[in-house]
Amino acid sequence: MGEVVHTSRIRIVREKGPTRRAVIEGFGEPVRYGVHGGIKKFYKVDPEEEHAATLDHIVAATAA
Repeated sequence: MGEVVHTSRIRIVREKGPTRRAVIEGFGEPVRYGVHGGIKKFYKVDPEEEHAATLDHIVAATAA
């Protein structure tokens, strides 16, 4: 097995409904996650404020 080059330290805090805040060690501002568009329609939720879903970040990361 190879050498570990990085360990992510992240704390997820649920704010309200589908809205969550990810506190990532080493970054000053948290990342907010939630639902929007077809995702909120699929889950039948209507959040007070729409945010990018974790799926959006996964797709963006693999497209780079």
